[in-house]
Amino acid sequence: MEVAESKSKKAGGRLCSTCNQRKAALKRPKTLEQICRECFYEVFEEEIHQVIVGNQLFKPGERIAIGASGGKDSTVLAFVLSELNRRHNYGLDLFLLSIDEGISGYRDDSLETVKRNEIQYGLPLKIVSYKDLYGWTMDEIVKVIGLKNNCTFCGVFRRQALDRGASLLKVDKIVTGHNADDIAETVLLNILRGDIARLSRCTLITTGEDGPIPRCKPFKYTYEKEIVMYAYFKRLDYFSTECIYSPNAYRGFAREFIKDLERLRPRAILDIIKSGENFRISTSTKMPEQGTCERCGYISSQKWCKACVLLEGLNRGLPKMGIVRSRGQNNERTKDMKQNKGTKNIESKQCGTLDF
Repeated sequence: MEVAESKSKKAGGRLCSTCNQRKAALKRPKTLEQICRECFYEVFEEEIHQVIVGNQLFKPGERIAIGASGGKDSTVLAFVLSELNRRHNYGLDLFLLSIDEGISGYRDDSLETVKRNEIQYGLPLKIVSYKDLYGWTMDEIVKVIGLKNNCTFCGVFRRQALDRGASLLKVDKIVTGHNADDIAETVLLNILRGDIARLSRCTLITTGEDGPIPRCKPFKYTYEKEIVMYAYFKRLDYFSTECIYSPNAYRGFAREFIKDLERLRPRAILDIIKSGENFRISTSTKMPEQGTCERCGYISSQKWCKACVLLEGLNRGLPKMGIVRSRGQNNERTKDMKQNKGTKNIESKQCGTLDF
């Protein structure tokens, strides 16, 4: 009898805790509220709108590049930002900007998704590739360096490639789909690495204001699970395969730890972000001074930016030059910098083909 009543109650379902009219369709991971689809769409979009307005992320008339990989985060970002732009009259010109790292069986497939998004959302698409910018694809780089440090190369090259693509589009800002989970992971990683410089800015919703093009994160307080739910219920077209070169990435271990914390206490993700926001750097801590790369003109705290150092190592057959910090390699690189200062006799393709 009790089993029958339980099944009947389960079949009937609970009412949405927001509207008290429709049946609840899901439990919000962020608040654990039982909520219907319609109310979920509304609160999801409204929270992002409030983040945009509250942090004054955009100004009317600005050109905005959406970093589009074809994955769930960037696809939902493109869809929601397009909707909010129309609904609230932000007055923005939106573009999709994709980076082709040259990873066969992964990026080529995800770019097909982005091309479909271009048509579905009516947003112009610009694709820039590692091959055109640096003369190398990630497939070629992995053949040289293996799978141990490949994410270092890809991360450095991608950050710079986004800026170069944004410069070609002549946009005012770049928006990325970094969500609350991503930011919590980054806070944890920077603590584990003792990276004070990055720890001091990793929770900022807008970064790079002193660089070529500022970057914004409208999903700063949005949980990854809710992004997945939104994409699923809205039936958005996105690519869900993980990068074939990242199964052993250091970030993956931080991600698993964050997921374990979330299962025990869903608010842990927001608490970690809040902790990161409240960190104060000691005045006695020496922070890197930002300058420009002597080789390509990109922002750098060293004579050469990280991308140029990595490229020089690849082109000289010393792929670990920018990763392994041995005294001999540093001396050799410093000597080469002095010899090549003010000249363009390096045989490799220049990292910086654009004027920053």
